Amino acid sequence: MAFEPPQRLVRALGETAPDGDDWLEKLPEAARQAVALRELTVERVQVPGGRSSLVVLVRRPDGTPAVLKLAPPRARPESERAALAHWGGLGAVQLLEPSVTEGVLLLERLHPDLSVRSLPEAKALLEAAGTLRRLWVEPPAGHPFETVAERTGRQAEAMRATASADAEVAVLVDAALAAREELLAAPPEQRLLHGTFRQSKVLAGERMPWLAVGPDPVVGECAFDLARLVRDRVEDLIAQPSGAATTRRRVKRLAESLDVDQERLRGWTLFRAVESGVRARRVGRPQDAELLLEFAGWL
Repeated sequence: MAFEPPQRLVRALGETAPDGDDWLEKLPEAARQAVALRELTVERVQVPGGRSSLVVLVRRPDGTPAVLKLAPPRARPESERAALAHWGGLGAVQLLEPSVTEGVLLLERLHPDLSVRSLPEAKALLEAAGTLRRLWVEPPAGHPFETVAERTGRQAEAMRATASADAEVAVLVDAALAAREELLAAPPEQRLLHGTFRQSKVLAGERMPWLAVGPDPVVGECAFDLARLVRDRVEDLIAQPSGAATTRRRVKRLAESLDVDQERLRGWTLFRAVESGVRARRVGRPQDAELLLEFAGWL
């Protein structure tokens, strides 16, 4: 079978590595080797798939359905493996094998085309929040995960560089960076976080109704993780005449439902929205940037 990467993956990797690398070139052969090593039967490549990995629907030698996932080093697949192993299937997709090949994960098969996002908005937020709560556990001793301070520190540098050359975003960037400094001064807890949680990252399963997939794990406070969920369906929020008020109510409702400080959630939501908007602007996605920065302005 030809393991041709979906165009969504090709475009996304082009944004994160504009000078290119050889991972995509080596991907078809790496996929063939991973399938042969595990004696898997290939059903199909998942399309449109994700923005950081190739996802292949397969069956194990005993006929059990599974997912084979291949990701480049910059997507931190070994960090994902460590987090999934620590969660042990509680709230997240089950890891089906220990480390066999770097950058290759064999996972429990969920329903790849049925996410929480398919539910009505209020129900989707409720189910997503319940899933997220199960993931917030103590990190393992001597853990290998990046911290929120480290990840946002890298992001802050890129934001400053963009703002210095783009006066239109400078005010929002300054506000986001000030919020980050204040939030990092006294984090209330250190938990293992999903890192990139949103409704589309929660898929229907068999052993549990909903399970999280695709973590980019990080250790820090829960409000950081929840902040990405606040802006889910941002295009719908922007289209509403009452979008700003709806956003503020969503912050309040999610904070109360998950026992997170409302102001800390607002602060991390601001930082993450501005960071995403500035990044979208930098890589040539002006429409996404406009939506995200308008949303950030409401906070």
